[in-house]
Amino acid sequence: MSLNIEWVRQHFPALSGDWVFFDNAGGSQILQPVVDRINKYLLTSNVQHGASYSISQLAQERLAEANRAMAAFINAKNPSEVIMGSSTTMLIRILSICLGNWFKPGDEIIVTNCDHEANIGPWVDLEKQGLKIKFWQINPESLELHLDDLAPLMNKRTRLVAMTHVSNILGTINPIKNITEFVHDHGALICVDGVAYAPHRKIDVQALNVDFYAFSCYKVFGPHHAVMFGKQELLLELPGFNHYFVDSTNIPYKFQPGSVNYELSYGMLGLIDYLCELAVLQSNRQILDDLSKRITYTFELITEYEEFIGARLLDYLNSKSNVHLVGHQTADSQVRVPTISFTVDKMNSASIPPEVDKHNIGIRYGDFHSKRFIKDLGLAENSGVVRVSMAHYNTTEEVDRLIDVFDKIF
Repeated sequence: MSLNIEWVRQHFPALSGDWVFFDNAGGSQILQPVVDRINKYLLTSNVQHGASYSISQLAQERLAEANRAMAAFINAKNPSEVIMGSSTTMLIRILSICLGNWFKPGDEIIVTNCDHEANIGPWVDLEKQGLKIKFWQINPESLELHLDDLAPLMNKRTRLVAMTHVSNILGTINPIKNITEFVHDHGALICVDGVAYAPHRKIDVQALNVDFYAFSCYKVFGPHHAVMFGKQELLLELPGFNHYFVDSTNIPYKFQPGSVNYELSYGMLGLIDYLCELAVLQSNRQILDDLSKRITYTFELITEYEEFIGARLLDYLNSKSNVHLVGHQTADSQVRVPTISFTVDKMNSASIPPEVDKHNIGIRYGDFHSKRFIKDLGLAENSGVVRVSMAHYNTTEEVDRLIDVFDKIF
């Protein structure tokens, strides 16, 4: 494959050890350039913002630089549309409170039964304020969300649809652009959890035309931090979540109580450094002066490579008559990312990862905070699913090593 995997792995210090990491959907390894940026901030500009002295001004500009970088990463129109915070869970919770103060009793919100709880629970809690919550159920046969099932749920009182871009159980890519168009045609907003999508594909919030979009930096090779996008016109209109004296036009700050973690925000510039350097290293095209093209090109490399290593594991699992994949059986990059879940006949899912642990390979079992989905699939008593989640720094040798271990277990 065209991805320079040796160069890639050199930028992840944790990969020099003995462990193989296949729990990347739970949290990826961090890039050295991200660590370098965090250290640079802490060692040369670790002061409070807003003062007149030069180091404070430098610190403030570095945070602004981070917002510009994340805006470029997701193709937002304006850096003010980028809200950073401690986690996707917290950012969506803040959004739900602000929207809950904006919506009226009797208004309706639609959530799915296959999302991570971060994009279900905050909306369900708004029932206490008189809002009505409806569930868009995934089709139990196709394991996909169908617009034919969404349509009957929507009416003139529908204000928001909350859903995931990629299921952290299935790895399935949902057609967000088409769904967004449908939702907007019915006069509602859409909030997308992009956590399981962001490590694998280029995000383009303008092309998707989403109203809100959130993802976790620590699953995109960064620190424990998160990003949420909101359309500028909506963020300006929404009530804030900060001190009463913070101006309503002061975005994103009015959604960042206690401000934001400066050094972790600045650290995300290291992700951009890495993506751009890899693009320049491998591209034969004239993309050196276009940041967006660099990022897009690197994600094209990542997509191609991940399909290749994903197919290697899926081919093996498909060959085992006692293994049941939960989700699409194909590695087709148009359909899924390499987050692969399965169950094994006559084996509780909880029994498998501990046996894999013995070989210094990290995988996981459970519901992965998609508890409602696992229950609806009838897998709760089986301790959920076994999940192998790959990233572009994994190798074919690591996949083969895991397959050898699986052969000994089931």
